[in-house]
Amino acid sequence: MVVAYAPNRRKKALPRLRHLLLLATGVAYIGVPAAQGQQRARLEQFIFHRKLANGLEVVVAENHGVPLATIEFDVRNGAFTQSAGTEGLAHLYEHMFFKANADYPRPDEFLQRAGELGAVFNATTQEERVNYYMTLPSSELESGLRLMVSALRRPLFRREELEREREVVLGEYDRNESSPFFELERSMTRLLYPGYWSRKNIIGERAVLQRATVEQLRQIQRRYYVPNNTVLIVTGDVDPERVFTLATELLGDWAPAPDPFATAPIPPVPPLERDTVVFVERDVGAVTILVQWQGPSVGRDRAATFAADVFSDALNQPGSRLHQRLVDSGLFQAVMVNYYTLNYAGPITISGQTTPDRLREALRALNAELARLGDSGYITQEQLEATKAQRAVSTAFGLDRPSELAHTLGFWWSVAGLEYYLQYVDEMARQSLEDLQRYARSYIVGKPRVVGILLPPGVKDQLRLRETEVLDR
Repeated sequence: MVVAYAPNRRKKALPRLRHLLLLATGVAYIGVPAAQGQQRARLEQFIFHRKLANGLEVVVAENHGVPLATIEFDVRNGAFTQSAGTEGLAHLYEHMFFKANADYPRPDEFLQRAGELGAVFNATTQEERVNYYMTLPSSELESGLRLMVSALRRPLFRREELEREREVVLGEYDRNESSPFFELERSMTRLLYPGYWSRKNIIGERAVLQRATVEQLRQIQRRYYVPNNTVLIVTGDVDPERVFTLATELLGDWAPAPDPFATAPIPPVPPLERDTVVFVERDVGAVTILVQWQGPSVGRDRAATFAADVFSDALNQPGSRLHQRLVDSGLFQAVMVNYYTLNYAGPITISGQTTPDRLREALRALNAELARLGDSGYITQEQLEATKAQRAVSTAFGLDRPSELAHTLGFWWSVAGLEYYLQYVDEMARQSLEDLQRYARSYIVGKPRVVGILLPPGVKDQLRLRETEVLDR
């Protein structure tokens, strides 16, 4: 399954709640605002981490609320490891994971064994990680882990199975292509990351998928599917010491390999040099406007990534100035601000929906607000504190769902490292109004951007809408 960027997508790992809640979970209590500055210490009470001699990291989050366990493997692979001519191979590899392997060589034998264990399982490909996960009764933890390890370490990559999965992936491509947002998203991403499209193209290119070979999959396996580029995450009704013992038994003899990013370094993202506009005309009712900038990278400007999330959450509050000027005024039906954390320049997106008859006026108002986002007073101290409290509570909410927590831990491990996750709420609590202003001025106000407009056929011509109007600062 491909997880691609979509308009208004919130950061999957940290859902946003619109109302402040005081939540007591089965594993920790996060108070507001008392927990600010204390989150890491509380997380370390039930999240345990070890690294095996071969470099494999093992993370265990213990929660005995429900007799279930989730097993997840995350690999630092995905679109960002692709170059021209290999777009989509990381996703195709993901589809081959649950196929025949040396321990379960018969067709569909993996599926049969998973059914016997009462397991549900899936996988996703994103920009900077691929994850494979299984949830099953905690009493079957060892059997489930053995099954997942077989798939991870000993795939057979049979040609007949590759041919079947090739058609499945191409069918997924066709379904995505039928969405009016697909062309808008792809066109904007090409422009937002000039010369870097291959490394942002999760679902891939049809021609590449059609000619993919078993040897190409083997190359991915040898380079990226190695212990020192992988994390095992186990969450739920489990004993951490038992998990570490099993991990050592089943994965401790897995031979490490050269660091894939030392032997094949990922190039930096080329900076965006100028403003551009994309118009996509499709049979849609409302007009969608997307404005995107290159955001901060975790590896280059870690502090700004925390400011970016606080900034976005503050502007998404119903009482924010942005919401008042654009939504309460009736110019937009909805507006959302989002920063997507990545190690390689995740996008900053401001999106909104309006009507064809208000498009020109809505664009003028939006551009006026964009110019003011770095102003002192645009976000108030009261809004800042409410945002911090809200994020602390929403993070606590996610801790009580072990299966989702596994995905959260895997995402952060892949793009930023586990340390980033452990200190996330504490770092957000330290953000000041000056930090938010600095972020807005560094990455948004006056900076090159890509504007995409999805609108019904003929509206652009009827309005005589020019690119200069869209980009008017």
